[in-house]
Amino acid sequence: MRIPVSLHTPVRHPENSGSSPTDPYVQLITPDGVRVPDPLYDRWVKDVDGARLRELFLDMAVIRRIDTEATALQRQGELGLWPPLLGQEAAQIGSGRSLRSSDFAFTSYRENGVAYCRGVGMEDLMRVWRGNAAAGWDPYSVNMAPTQVIIGAQALHAAGYAMGISYDGSDDAAISYFGDGATSQGDVNEAMVFAASYQAPVVFFCTNNQWAISEPVTLQAQVPIANRAPGFGIPSIRVDGNDVLAVMAATREALDRARTGNGPTFIEAVTYRMGPHTTADDPTRYRDAAELEQWRGKDPLARVQALLETMGLFDAAFAADVDARTDAAAAQLRAACLGMPDPQPADVFAHVYAEPHSWLDRQQEQYSRYLSGFAGEGTRS
Repeated sequence: MRIPVSLHTPVRHPENSGSSPTDPYVQLITPDGVRVPDPLYDRWVKDVDGARLRELFLDMAVIRRIDTEATALQRQGELGLWPPLLGQEAAQIGSGRSLRSSDFAFTSYRENGVAYCRGVGMEDLMRVWRGNAAAGWDPYSVNMAPTQVIIGAQALHAAGYAMGISYDGSDDAAISYFGDGATSQGDVNEAMVFAASYQAPVVFFCTNNQWAISEPVTLQAQVPIANRAPGFGIPSIRVDGNDVLAVMAATREALDRARTGNGPTFIEAVTYRMGPHTTADDPTRYRDAAELEQWRGKDPLARVQALLETMGLFDAAFAADVDARTDAAAAQLRAACLGMPDPQPADVFAHVYAEPHSWLDRQQEQYSRYLSGFAGEGTRS
């Protein structure tokens, strides 16, 4: 039997959060690294001791280093494109480390930190962006769908998968990640209609990084985005997306609600995209440098480091270990990228249709004859 779900979980404004009273969110670690007690959300992270906090810091440091290395690879011509996640490490690690292996994640193109949490290999992270494959990994080996570039489409996929979970009688959950801009797409809204109607065990995780390419969130959302979900009958919570502990608490609560038959939850993680939308974008053309500097003071890694230092857990040995492990991850990523074999020209015809197709066969034959004309110049056919 399903337990009736309340229409709204109010967004909250903790003390010392530093946000406007009209723009509240849950926060457990301030930008200065001060742990803020919270009677409602502390229980969801009571197991996160100093050692676990170190692990979360390392996770964020590793994905930041991976992101930096991938950006450099693109600038060096080794990748066609890369969507940076700089500044959003806490949102991805806090939520990604809350999932269990049997849950299923449906992400956009920027959640490479979530992919890291799911166990996606370095080479698989690079395949699509290097142009070597249409999808980077086997989704069923890591329980994470391939990268979704169509804005918001993954929300429908997650809702449908979650409905299937219910029919199977499992207590697993699905989670869908999308940006603030995607909430203006029909797919996201339709997904919430289905999820609410069928009380599907799905978490809608909106990463509000303030910019939908060059459009500020204030243009498309006159109230906090989390306030939209209750209109569909979905509880919502607004959380400091730069606070890994608060994100973990909110995600665990939402997953517990899904697992216990209480249906979907909408999380708005308020964070900031420190870099460009993709490496093809120039944010200096539309973004104020002062805004960037203001958000730099809310850095996800810096606040955890400050808290660990207060606890006496960020010593020289730990810092050296973090440096070594992040450098090793970057080296592994670069080697995996550069070691990929170039795709063959005819590969573009593979996996277009499940069964033989005469129209496609004719195109492939014509293309092969075209390529054969360059055989004397050393071009592979």
